Amino acid sequence: MSRNPDDVKAGVARTRERIAEAAARAGRSADEIEIVAAVKYLDAEDLPLLHAAGITRVGENRTDQLVAKQDAYGDLFTWDFIGHLQSRKVKEIAGRVTLIHSLFTESTAAQIESRSPAPQDVLVEVNTAGDPDKDGVAPADLDALLEVLAPLGNVNVTGLMTMPAFAEDPEGSRAAFAALRELAASATERWAGTHRFDALSMGTSQDFEVAVEEGATLVRAGSVLLAP
Repeated sequence: MSRNPDDVKAGVARTRERIAEAAARAGRSADEIEIVAAVKYLDAEDLPLLHAAGITRVGENRTDQLVAKQDAYGDLFTWDFIGHLQSRKVKEIAGRVTLIHSLFTESTAAQIESRSPAPQDVLVEVNTAGDPDKDGVAPADLDALLEVLAPLGNVNVTGLMTMPAFAEDPEGSRAAFAALRELAASATERWAGTHRFDALSMGTSQDFEVAVEEGATLVRAGSVLLAP
């Protein structure tokens, strides 16, 4: 479906305004937060509209669609993988993405290690809400996974990601976001010199303002970018 360019420009501008307002409430600078446009439901031919609206970073949930969209418009954006990454699919995106947001298994890490042509930046996905329907390592198991990742030369941990359970009220996500921020702070102390936790990927179209208030540096916004 073809999008209205003016609607996309207005949607992106309004999202940036909302991020700035949320950052100000938390005593943060809006410059600390980057939008990762979630393009799972956006047709490839509409990607240039995001670029025209000022978006420079996109995230795809599916490996085949990332390859197809990047082949078409690779020069327009920085490309991230933000969905569930099966270990057998790593070979499809090896060397293609700046950041993988969703690493949480040893098997996927082993595939990244063996198939990446250069060190790959990753975020460890943590199920801070304890939701059985969501991916991610349990908070109590984070250090054990980080121990496994420590000697891997092609797996470069730069932060954490979470996806809380869907809540009608964005406030319902706050505890999960705050827990990720606290985990990152404590992990920074324990893993100094081995892993970094500068990046926090949290918040989607329906709760990104709460995520910004709780420390998000990357927000994975989708539908909110496409309409005023």
